[in-house]
Amino acid sequence: MEIRNSNILSLLETKTGDYEGRIALGMKGPYGWREFTYKGIGLLSRKIARYLIEDVGIKKGECLAILSESKPEYGACVFASVLTGTVTVPLDIKLSQYELKSILSDCEPSIMLTSKSYLETALALQKELPSLKHILVIDEHVTHKDIPNIYDLPDKYDAKWRQRSSKSTAFIIYTSGTTGAPKGVEISFRNVNAQLEDLTDAINMILPNGEKINMLSILPMNHLFEMTVGFSTFLHFGHTVYYTYSLKPKDITGIMKEKQIQFMIVVPAFLKLLKAGIEKEINNTSTFNRYAFKFLYHLAKFTPSYKIKKILFKKIHDSLGGKFIGCISGGAPLDIDVGRFFERIGFKVYQGYGLSETSPVVSVNITKRNKLDSVGPALRHFEAKIDKSNGELLLRGPSVMKGYHNQPELTAEVIDSEGWLHTGDIANIDKDGHIYITGRIKNMIVLSGGKKVFPEEVEAVLEKSHYISEVCVLGTSRSFGSKDGTEEVTAVIVPKEELYNTYSEEDIDRMIRLDVKSLSMHLAQYKRPTNIVLSKDALPKTTTRKIKRKEVRELIKV
Repeated sequence: MEIRNSNILSLLETKTGDYEGRIALGMKGPYGWREFTYKGIGLLSRKIARYLIEDVGIKKGECLAILSESKPEYGACVFASVLTGTVTVPLDIKLSQYELKSILSDCEPSIMLTSKSYLETALALQKELPSLKHILVIDEHVTHKDIPNIYDLPDKYDAKWRQRSSKSTAFIIYTSGTTGAPKGVEISFRNVNAQLEDLTDAINMILPNGEKINMLSILPMNHLFEMTVGFSTFLHFGHTVYYTYSLKPKDITGIMKEKQIQFMIVVPAFLKLLKAGIEKEINNTSTFNRYAFKFLYHLAKFTPSYKIKKILFKKIHDSLGGKFIGCISGGAPLDIDVGRFFERIGFKVYQGYGLSETSPVVSVNITKRNKLDSVGPALRHFEAKIDKSNGELLLRGPSVMKGYHNQPELTAEVIDSEGWLHTGDIANIDKDGHIYITGRIKNMIVLSGGKKVFPEEVEAVLEKSHYISEVCVLGTSRSFGSKDGTEEVTAVIVPKEELYNTYSEEDIDRMIRLDVKSLSMHLAQYKRPTNIVLSKDALPKTTTRKIKRKEVRELIKV
């Protein structure tokens, strides 16, 4: 399927003109709010781009790296990169200098734009990377004798902007920076345009009246989910995107109230945290209020009206600003109980699915509100099917990446000769085209009798425990008995912190094991954990709060 080749340069020009007086991007910092209008962000983008073209002499097709927290200036850097004809490489600020060096050695950027927080890291990398000739700081009121600041650049806004074809690479998104060749996903302008068209359809269904809204961004911009949806798509509609320097629940709810936030793009871990916060507030009220909430929560089960639910749970809605509609949740599977909780109290949760290799959004569940476990039907430009041999979800369409940067062999492993991307996810597709993700091929545990266990299924059951804070299920090798060398189901569990204030470690161990045994009765016998490992420390996670299974395996030394 082919798509309309919209020109991203004219898109930038049109939107900054159409909405010039409206706030585009804003952030609350230690000294108050900094807000940029669409006109302002357009001017700053052009100022940076002109400097790079005319004064630095950056060439079309070179790589431009960004090392910064999410903030309004980040958006200006992305637009400037498009105007100059460079390939944008957003970097994960949580990576070590060693990991960043590995990534940058692969894409060889000639310039890096960095916030003041990571300036020293940028300067250290520059000494190790011959390609990295220039560094710019993107924060206001930051001076360095050798490093230019984007705010101090000449007030010149015109240059010959560089057009590129739809097949040209717009972004390289790195999903790994550790040992071995870094895996850089190349996203073309064709991929971006296809996503923009598909997500426009989805957002029009979620926000059908065309009203301009305020959105809060809490995900890092180096993730394509945030870059594509929370940034590009919402600016395309003329909405306002706010950022926060703190992810503390108190600070987030404060911004939601102050700026009357209506929508968010989140990962499931945030919703789980928000649910816990709401429940804590309820539990701290009087006995009457607690029983009143339980009664209303039960009552809300019988009404599909979000307006009625909003009235029933007015105090909760008011605590979040009173305007909050809901969110798109992606990046990891949604806990169905968490999703059901928010739906019941009047907030819409749209579970989405995607991966970097698909630019990244594949589907959003905007139709079946009663089927929260579905990630919805594939977006308009995707074809989706199930490989009958192993249950793997295969995808094809103009949002599928160009390939992995400098790794044609690895690209050929995941995109076959007919253009189907092998996702590595196990899924079902119902008669209406709705997709249900059930596990990952690489996480699959194969037992001695040939039975297959998907850790995600076991985790979903164990997460219902009142004693468990985190759980990671994986296959470990037996080193004893008749089944020596075969895999068994192991659950690595972090008990809730408050348990240690009341019980001994021996009591906690006993309680957890009994609870796991009880909950496991909901699973087929072969899926039940036969090995339980307790950890007092939080499990290692990515920036989008996914548990790093490989590191958990190393943690327990199995």
